Amino acid sequence: EPAVLSCLRGYSVCIFTYGQTGTGKTYSMEGPPEDPGIAPRALQSLFQEMGTGGQHRVTLSMVEIYNEAVRDLLAPGPPERLAVR
Repeated sequence: EPAVLSCLRGYSVCIFTYGQTGTGKTYSMEGPPEDPGIAPRALQSLFQEMGTGGQHRVTLSMVEIYNEAVRDLLAPGPPERLAVR
């Protein structure tokens, strides 16, 4: 939580999971509705803190890198392979 909230002080924040296929990375990041993972809890905490006053602008990206292909997880429509720069 302190790392996530540090973005309100101007720091960039990255939550990165890495590991073999099937080890629970998606479960840890997303979780089921009854037990949310890191991403929903981090955003809930961030927006709750932002609601206490001041003006904030938040930019969020969620990407997946698998077999050297990058995919934007928040993009609408079918997955599109993104260029790595």
